[in-house]
Amino acid sequence: MRFQLSRRPTRRSASPAGPVVSRRQLLKAGSVGVAGAASSTLVAKLAAAAEKHDHQAAAAAVTPGHTSHFGNISVGEVDLSIFDPTHYLKEFDYGRVSTLPDGRTLREYEITAVDLEIQVAPGVNFAAWAFNGKVPGPTLRATEGDQIRIRFTNAGAHPHTMHFHGFHTGGMDGVFELVDRGETFVYEFAAEPFGLHLYHCHTPPLKRHIHKGLYGVFIIDPPGGRPPADEMVMMMNAFDTNFDAENEIYSVNTVAHHYMRHPIELKQNQLVRIYLVNITEFDLINSFHSHATFFNEYKTGTKLEPDHFTDTVILGQGERSILELTYKFPGDYMFHAHVSEFAELGWSGMFSVKP
Repeated sequence: MRFQLSRRPTRRSASPAGPVVSRRQLLKAGSVGVAGAASSTLVAKLAAAAEKHDHQAAAAAVTPGHTSHFGNISVGEVDLSIFDPTHYLKEFDYGRVSTLPDGRTLREYEITAVDLEIQVAPGVNFAAWAFNGKVPGPTLRATEGDQIRIRFTNAGAHPHTMHFHGFHTGGMDGVFELVDRGETFVYEFAAEPFGLHLYHCHTPPLKRHIHKGLYGVFIIDPPGGRPPADEMVMMMNAFDTNFDAENEIYSVNTVAHHYMRHPIELKQNQLVRIYLVNITEFDLINSFHSHATFFNEYKTGTKLEPDHFTDTVILGQGERSILELTYKFPGDYMFHAHVSEFAELGWSGMFSVKP
């Protein structure tokens, strides 16, 4: 089911790469068993690769015992030496820290925009624009009241900016101060309010600069901090691999079905804190659903009391929530978008809860 008010007709004309294949057509091609491709040529490539795997090898591509329920996940592996979504989960950049004359903490960050090709599923590459060479960009973290200084350099082929959600002056808003190729701009402001925020390029056409990968998470902790927890960042994103203004790949942290093949290990009864952000382009909403437990939802993370106790949250682009949960029982549990199409095209994963 699609949550769109209207849609331009899907292009059917042939191109040098082959005829366009819609994601619905790809889902019907169950023999491929992958989530997404840009053309019939790519479908054939992935099908040929899949034929090289016998039944046991295909089953080994996901956690044993999960194939009977969710066997139509992408087959194979991306190059994790380039970007590892498991590592990204808990990689927080606190900047270079020093103390200002007035006693406040100064955090300095170096961010560079580059053009590069990334892997969004096994055998599926995407021509991205990226902050510090990865999508999503680094998770920047500070405490409310810290002074933030970001030295932004544009090494890409197009003008870019950095727009931070939160409080700052108009000259630091990342809208009008376009940074051309080879140029540098310094953003500086106080970190406020506390909560879960994001940053992204705000250069027109905005949908292209965001969809191509220029975004990241910006966490501002409350002055007293939050209770200890196993913390992780989940950025819900998607990729239009054939440029038809529809997404062929859906994911959390860029790589389709990564957490199905590499479940996230949790401890029984331990508090888990998920920083969940939706940056998906071309779809009105995205969602997160946890199996076998409920979570406290803190909308935007700007207060310390939860807004909801539930197992499903729906977010528009730019919306975010902090989710806190625990698992009462050991075992393996799915989490995924509660739009079946998104889940089957890459936005699904597993928690492996240990005693």
